[in-house]
Amino acid sequence: MSIYVGNLSYTVTQDELSKVFSEYGTVKRVQLPTDRETGRARGFGFVEMESAAAEDAAIEALDGAEWMGRVMKVNKARPREEKNNRSGGGNWEKNNSGYSRPY
Repeated sequence: MSIYVGNLSYTVTQDELSKVFSEYGTVKRVQLPTDRETGRARGFGFVEMESAAAEDAAIEALDGAEWMGRVMKVNKARPREEKNNRSGGGNWEKNNSGYSRPY
């Protein structure tokens, strides 16, 4: 399982985040997603720790803590939701005047 860390500074590095979490146990991996177009950090990340006990301790201690001028949101990461590959989405129907939602 991994930990979601939100509301991070856009300048934070993987090493800095790893150092903060290592106070609560061994950090296995840190991910800081970046924007595809700009390459800039997106303001959140994921931390994987060696044990569930270390994860729980880090969440308890760091959720709501101020770091680098921001209040962190720290909790267990939820599984990524599958995205629908269809474009447009929704239940659109063709009527006499064009397209509209059937509500």
